[in-house]
Amino acid sequence: MKNLVSKLLKVVLPLLLGGFVMYWVYRDFDFELAADVLANDTNWLWMTVSLLAGVMANVIRGIRWKMLFQPLNHFPDKNNCIDAVFVSYAANLVIPRVGEVSRCGILTKCDGIPFGQSLGTVVTERVVDMLCMLFLIGLAFLIQSPALLRFFAETGTKIPSWQHLIASPWFYVSLFCVIGVVVLAWLLLRTIRVAERVKGFVLNTWEGINSLRKITQRGTFAYLTVAIWLLYYVHFAATFYCFSFTAQLDWAVGLVVFVAGTLAVIVPTPNGAGPWHFAVITMLMLYGVSATHAALFALVVHGIQTLLVILTGLYGWLHLQHKNPGYRKIDNTGEV
Repeated sequence: MKNLVSKLLKVVLPLLLGGFVMYWVYRDFDFELAADVLANDTNWLWMTVSLLAGVMANVIRGIRWKMLFQPLNHFPDKNNCIDAVFVSYAANLVIPRVGEVSRCGILTKCDGIPFGQSLGTVVTERVVDMLCMLFLIGLAFLIQSPALLRFFAETGTKIPSWQHLIASPWFYVSLFCVIGVVVLAWLLLRTIRVAERVKGFVLNTWEGINSLRKITQRGTFAYLTVAIWLLYYVHFAATFYCFSFTAQLDWAVGLVVFVAGTLAVIVPTPNGAGPWHFAVITMLMLYGVSATHAALFALVVHGIQTLLVILTGLYGWLHLQHKNPGYRKIDNTGEV
């Protein structure tokens, strides 16, 4: 019974969290405007550039992930690694953060790699990603520090007084998000504790984490890391040029809004729905975009990029089925 409740919370809580923030942001919005923008005010050439950059970023992520297995004397199929990355992002639409675990299970099934070692390599990836994000945050502050400081003030991060904080409706949005993060983190830790009962799991995970230290092609790994984040940035910033109401914004603004949106995705909702919209809309308004146009931009861009995640995830799953006839669904503990 407890296990059932835990699984239900993993699915329902992110949906409630994202739904609550989405409702708050779009409660007075005319959604017919989105259809009009898609039909009459979308530059699909720039949108194609954005989507191709997003796909290439995840392809390179799969290639980079494969490199981490070499020091462990495992040599998974490159296409399996790429497909697993595609599937993992699609899985995150159902249960946020489960994709990182599920892709390890895919390689366990398809290439016989111990689940713990695979999970350790994913932990290593996330540490590298965190360092990249810290670098981008620092760069964004250097380039556009006044706008970021205004963003923190607008969203209640800068607290002039407790009275002002409690009176702000965004305080309750932020509080709800924090509660969601804490609960979902607790559920994930419970899942990992269950997995630790598997013999050798902790040791295998530690070996996976250490894989970066033993990698021989560090220059290539660093190059691929830069390429991944550059493509993620293009994936977002190119969308400015898709619409007349954001085409005047430059690439420096794109970096700042990209950083704000990426930070918002820390809140575990399906593909960042809700918190991402809130962060992007707030930042765009600071740069002179009207509230309506900012909301349109966030809604259309997030919707198209989410569709891309679904399509690439479906492709990855079908490709895995074709290449690995014995492949079948893998649960979020890595068991098959």
